[in-house]
Amino acid sequence: MSAGVTGGMSEAFRAHVESGVTTLCRCLALTRSDGVQMGFTDHDRTLTFDGITFRAETGLSAQAVQQATGLAVDNTEAIGALSDAGLRDEEIEAGRFDGAEVRAWLVNWADVSVRWLQFRGTLGEIRRGGGAFHADLRGLTQALNRPLGRIYQTACTAVLGDGGCRFDLTTPGYAEERAVEGVEGARVFRWNDLSGFEPGWFARGRLEVLSGAAAGLWGGIKRDETDAEGREIALWEPLRAKIAPGDLLRLEAGCDKRMETCRLKFNNLRNFQGFPDIPGEDWVVSVPKSTSPNTGGSLR
Repeated sequence: MSAGVTGGMSEAFRAHVESGVTTLCRCLALTRSDGVQMGFTDHDRTLTFDGITFRAETGLSAQAVQQATGLAVDNTEAIGALSDAGLRDEEIEAGRFDGAEVRAWLVNWADVSVRWLQFRGTLGEIRRGGGAFHADLRGLTQALNRPLGRIYQTACTAVLGDGGCRFDLTTPGYAEERAVEGVEGARVFRWNDLSGFEPGWFARGRLEVLSGAAAGLWGGIKRDETDAEGREIALWEPLRAKIAPGDLLRLEAGCDKRMETCRLKFNNLRNFQGFPDIPGEDWVVSVPKSTSPNTGGSLR
């Protein structure tokens, strides 16, 4: 059985398929990272099961699942119209559906208790055009299709606050919630005063939107500067939704991955995941020579 398929056919479903006269349709459920759940079907009426309403007016057309043995990645494609009842263009643009969990069933629409969970995975690339979307669906083995292992380098490889770093970002002084006072292009944010935090404190940190149209989105902080007009924080790239003054943001302190920063700023040296004493390129390419400046020569 393929890794993307999470359950075998029930006897009732098998009997229905083998009967020669079937009433089957496809149902697909999306669960976004923010917990929002949506259901779609290619049937001509709305269906409901497992507490999910699968809407018929979304114009969804789900293609057959391509299944493979071993660790090959299962894949399929869902095609549908962009509408307020389904996937809205602005939500796709904002990244709301990036990495969403996907479940797909073959369902007997005359008796929805007779169904087969045919596919489970995540939402891949979404292509838009002409008022419609094409979404690639990736099987569970997609997560294994990436390199793993430890990287030996001078800088820390952990992400601030993750399982390797173990720093508690709820520690007072390392995060701040503030309403937006000024914003430019959903990328540059300004405050007249951000007292209590030294300049550059949030550089290389994280900005998360807590309220407003962009709630749930976040971005990496590129710079944190103070001038005569106040405090300015800029992201590496704009958030993909509208930000308005008054929206609540959460700012998290930044880490530049250096051992000194881990020790002095976060007092977390015991969890530092880098190798500060690893030899650099100068050591690797050094060779013995007769001139005195080279340390690779004879010690006598």
